[in-house]
Amino acid sequence: MKIRTPKVPMKWVWLVATLIVLIVGGISWKHWFPPTKAWVDQTAVSFRGGGESHEGEAAGEADPHAGHDHAAHAGHDDAMSLELSKQAIRNIGLSDETIRPIKLETFRRSITVPAVVVERPGRSRVQVATPMTGVVTHVHAVQGEAIEPGSLLFQIRLTHEDLVSAQTDFVRMLGELDVENREIARLQQVTSSGAVAGKVLLERQYSRDKLNANLGAMRESLRLHGLSDSQVEQIAQERRLLRELQIFAPNVDSHGEEELRLTQRVVQAGYVQDDENQHTGPLILQDLAVHKGESVSAGETLCILTDYDELFIEGLAFEQDINQLRNASQNGWKVDAIFEEPGSESRVIEGLEIAYLANQVDAQSRTLRFYVGLPNEVANDHRASGNRYVEWRYVPGQRMQLRVPVEEMPEQIVVPVEAVASEGAETFVFQQNGNHFDRVPVHVKYRDQYSAVIDNDGSLFPGDVIAMRGAHQMQMALKNKSGGGVDPHAGHNH
Repeated sequence: MKIRTPKVPMKWVWLVATLIVLIVGGISWKHWFPPTKAWVDQTAVSFRGGGESHEGEAAGEADPHAGHDHAAHAGHDDAMSLELSKQAIRNIGLSDETIRPIKLETFRRSITVPAVVVERPGRSRVQVATPMTGVVTHVHAVQGEAIEPGSLLFQIRLTHEDLVSAQTDFVRMLGELDVENREIARLQQVTSSGAVAGKVLLERQYSRDKLNANLGAMRESLRLHGLSDSQVEQIAQERRLLRELQIFAPNVDSHGEEELRLTQRVVQAGYVQDDENQHTGPLILQDLAVHKGESVSAGETLCILTDYDELFIEGLAFEQDINQLRNASQNGWKVDAIFEEPGSESRVIEGLEIAYLANQVDAQSRTLRFYVGLPNEVANDHRASGNRYVEWRYVPGQRMQLRVPVEEMPEQIVVPVEAVASEGAETFVFQQNGNHFDRVPVHVKYRDQYSAVIDNDGSLFPGDVIAMRGAHQMQMALKNKSGGGVDPHAGHNH
């Protein structure tokens, strides 16, 4: 007996096939969707100008201007298209960097506030003072010189009476302790034989304990005068007074006792290595306050060193901008610093971080101060007359502007303002089309001093190549052209 297989209706077959296709497409969409979208965008760009005649291309390969209309060939209207010579392109300032494709990016609407470069309080300026009274016997640096941390700066012959007296008493007390120790050692031998009573030995031991107690107090007194433990120990071992103070350039990251040294002899100036926390940038001897042979008192300033390895930019924002500044700081948005340079050029430092906002508004100017970290760099490092001189790129007092983001606008077409030209109510950009630039009308959603946000309404697509500057000059050239200028290809139309 023959078994018949029941027939499945075709509509169920198509339904199952459709479900399978949808499931497979949903799983693998990351592989086929991006290239498909790119192909669609490219096709739309190629056909947006009205299409090109492939036959016209083939016919025009030998001579692009041979007996045909450029408007029909190149996909652009002659009245809306501009051909620039190499010289004109250079005059406008166009290059490979300023003729590039547009892309979608996150635009941050920003406010611009005045600012000035300032020092970092407690960090940029180091005041070097002498802890003891004396006479300057040698100055090892000159004003303006670049100094490495650990370099010998000054040598001072000590005339500090209290320090001299304290050292003298300390050395005398050490001698008395030596005598007492020798007497105790002798009495211990005699007492063991019974020739001397043990009471005598006990009294001597009490006397030695008093000397040790007094020596401990004297050690603390010497430390208060500025001596380190190693220097006090040196006096105890050599039994000689320290008579000269050596002052070294401090390390801005750590201030150890080795910045001050007392010796019995004069030493040559040299670099003292500090391996624990070596500072990377040089210190500048900004102000030298003493000279050789001058008497200085304890606490008197010898020189001022500056460390400009990192500075602050002090911004002045209006009172109504406080919430926007605080929001930018909380979100970690980067700040741009704009330096005005000679001419129309300006230099922009991007990606700076807000350090902190002041906690009070200035009562007179009604402005809020906030601070942005500014990493510095050496602009010039040279030697003259055997001394090293360093020039920092940024110095306190420089004026600039800070561009602070206050709102994020994702997936936007962002171009420089120089890429947009205006005429009445219309705004245009110039899109590259072969050796021509076609004027394309666009809608500008937002514009500030530096950037313009173009509406993604189909006038432009990501990947379109446009001129990022010189739009105003190109617009004027296009108007002059339509006004009847001399045609360089007289006898035929473009």
